[in-house]
Amino acid sequence: MTKNVHIVPHMHWDREWYFSTEESRILLVNNMEEILTRLENDPDYPYYVLDGQTAILEDFFEIRPEQRERVKKLVQAGKLIIGPWYTQTDEMVVGGESIVRNLYYGMKDSAEFGEPMKIGYLPDSFGQSAQMPQILNGFDIKYSIFWRGTSENHGTDKTEFYWSAPGDSKVLVQLMPLGYAIGKYLPEEEEALQKRMDKYFTVLDRGATGDDVLLPNGHDQMPIQQNIYEVISVLEKLYPEREFFLSRYEDLLEKIEKNEGLDEIYGEFLHGKYQRVHRSIYSTRADIKAANTRIENKLTNHLEPLASLTYKLGFEYHHGLIEPIWKEIMKNHAHDSIGCCCSDKVHAEIMARFQNAEERTDRLIDFYKRKITDHINTDRKEDRLVFFNLLPEEREEVTTTTVTTKFSSFKLIDDYGKKLEYEILSTKIIDPGLIDRQIVHYGNYDPFVEFTIEVKTKHSGIGYQTYYVVESNENQLVLPNENHHTVETAAYSIQFEQNGTLSLTDKETGQTHVGVLGLENVGDDGDEYDFSPLEGEKPRFSVDEIKDAQINLQSTQQTHRATITYQWTLPADLEARKQNGKRSATVDFHIELTIPIKGNVIEVSCNMINNVKDHRIRVLLPTQIASSFSFADQQFGTIERKVIDDGMADWEKEGWDERPDAIYPFLSYVGLEDEKKTAVVMTNSVREYEIIGERFDTIALTLFRSVGVLGKEELVRRPGRPSGIKLPTPDSQMLGEYQFEFGFAYVKGNRDEAKVAQLAKRYVSPFISYNKIPHNAMKLNQEDIQVPSVFTLFTFEESNLVMSTLKKAELDEGLLIRYYNPTAREEKVQLEHEAIQQVNEVNLNEVKTNVSPIEASVELSPSQVRSFLIQ
Repeated sequence: MTKNVHIVPHMHWDREWYFSTEESRILLVNNMEEILTRLENDPDYPYYVLDGQTAILEDFFEIRPEQRERVKKLVQAGKLIIGPWYTQTDEMVVGGESIVRNLYYGMKDSAEFGEPMKIGYLPDSFGQSAQMPQILNGFDIKYSIFWRGTSENHGTDKTEFYWSAPGDSKVLVQLMPLGYAIGKYLPEEEEALQKRMDKYFTVLDRGATGDDVLLPNGHDQMPIQQNIYEVISVLEKLYPEREFFLSRYEDLLEKIEKNEGLDEIYGEFLHGKYQRVHRSIYSTRADIKAANTRIENKLTNHLEPLASLTYKLGFEYHHGLIEPIWKEIMKNHAHDSIGCCCSDKVHAEIMARFQNAEERTDRLIDFYKRKITDHINTDRKEDRLVFFNLLPEEREEVTTTTVTTKFSSFKLIDDYGKKLEYEILSTKIIDPGLIDRQIVHYGNYDPFVEFTIEVKTKHSGIGYQTYYVVESNENQLVLPNENHHTVETAAYSIQFEQNGTLSLTDKETGQTHVGVLGLENVGDDGDEYDFSPLEGEKPRFSVDEIKDAQINLQSTQQTHRATITYQWTLPADLEARKQNGKRSATVDFHIELTIPIKGNVIEVSCNMINNVKDHRIRVLLPTQIASSFSFADQQFGTIERKVIDDGMADWEKEGWDERPDAIYPFLSYVGLEDEKKTAVVMTNSVREYEIIGERFDTIALTLFRSVGVLGKEELVRRPGRPSGIKLPTPDSQMLGEYQFEFGFAYVKGNRDEAKVAQLAKRYVSPFISYNKIPHNAMKLNQEDIQVPSVFTLFTFEESNLVMSTLKKAELDEGLLIRYYNPTAREEKVQLEHEAIQQVNEVNLNEVKTNVSPIEASVELSPSQVRSFLIQ
């Protein structure tokens, strides 16, 4: 029996859920006043934990800015415990850079008031990423507290253990086996209190390794329990063999740290045996999930490297513009928000934040491209087309871009008059008023023409190249559409079938994959938390039901572009499915493929109009690779997962909270491999997959789920109470028009030999361009800076490592570059370039780990992340 009961007063703060942010903020102002007053006026009330996220303070100060000094005094006195996060992040469908920035900005905000709580405190996230110990150690955090996802299947039945990760990372964990709310609204009445505590102590004592257990005294939006000392008096009477006292999480963990023989376990925690982790929540409101993926990729792969390039050319790096973008999307990264298990009203707020963040990101990218292009040192007067490569290695890519001009025909040349060949895909008339209203103000109504062109260019790492738009007398024709249904590339022979799928022959292996991009459809009797199949229903497949897909092809010297259009008639809703589809509705598909003539990655843009309710659609990639494991990327590395969870055989007998289906998240790639070949799916939108088929040889990528209720009870795979509340959410039916982007490839060798991680990085980091014409809707004065027409910041030799991002250091004039190792073996990167004078290693908090510079050759172990300050 444990003797010491650490009662930790706290307030778990969901900024939004089934209630709006504005509603919770009203309660926050009320609750904060009570908390601050009690801490100030009661010297015996020692601590209060403000849920580990500084966004609470940000929301509070927006209403009560005059309270900053009051808060600061209490933080510095150690009574009000804040940080280390900005918001309590999800760990499954949120990228590594997002999690790092969440901690960075949370600790930065905390430092304005005092020391942050140095605990990776995520009490309600739906599962735990295997990389979290490494990320926490990168901020000198050695403790972690969470609730969901563990079971004895991971290697311990204790609630106190060490959790390890790559790079010799390790944190001491205090698991909350019964959640963060077991001490909510503790009653003074003896019988009621004893009934609750007897049940809790049975579990807490069983998992403890020493004499100390945790009783968190708080709940969602719960005000401070003013009578806690009266409750403690009753507890002391009921349990005289135990000692009860108000405490801090740090005090408890310091005690546990002294216990000997603690188990050490590793990996991700996604078991729903004792707590629900909602493994199929990754596809709820796929439009919101896709927006997050797209914006994260723009921020890390385009905006920050571009801003770094611009900064080193002499312009300002706008931390003050970039940090608010990160914070805007991180407000959406809390588990309920990015999980999308919220009311329709809240989802509208979430999407509005993403739209705001994407607009800011796009406009700032345009601003930096314009700054460089406007200041190129040249005597040439022609319009310019500048291409940017924002990865650190030299590469050659086929790019689609636009040129806006009044010329009916033009050529692209470099400084030496060398011509850049291009092909016209389409043209569009542009009203001059849309370009600059001053044009039509002075009576010039001549239209512009926007040419969409395809070019193949080669560029050094982190740099740009300028071409000039010169009028030409050559006849230029838009490439026509073609009627044939087969294409040949260096990698594949492809037959477009009338059922809307591809029959694709891999020329390397000779294997023909039939039904590529076929769709699977099933009814979804679940809620916003979980997919739930309709009992007795068999899946429908587009290969069996589509007969009249329309195929259009357009071929250039570099690519084949195909569009596949068809309409799929399905049961209109759950009731129609139960009645054998007596009422029907349609889903219209317009699928655009970009197939390289040289290269393996086929890019897909799936545009759809959904008129069907209560269903799930997945796109299928057959591989002929019978598998026991899949591989997928996670934050800063790669993880392997079994295609059948070990818990599937016994989950019902053991009474799991939810069935452990092998539905998993990924961030940018997922695949199957054997010794000779690999099949991989890449995404710039949705992030959920499952490996299916009799031989487990097909990758099923979830496009979207369509449901109409926040929470529902007694699901087939999740028995018992509802998750959340039973609230109608008609917007989550996903009716209307949506677009999802992904790619796929069949490649030679295993995933490391095929450099799958690099393929995915290039897919989400295409070349970008800027077309300078004499008109801009917004005017800018020239700065006293001139830049060359061709420039490379630095180029490194291509390695097997992946650059996570390049940015200006927050508190240093140098640039920070971050790499991780996605492979299964140690790998090196050479940080050598004539422009680089010095390299220092820094941790994820951007603090130097060694005063002395390091060698340019740096080694990383599998799934390790390291950051470097480059002067």
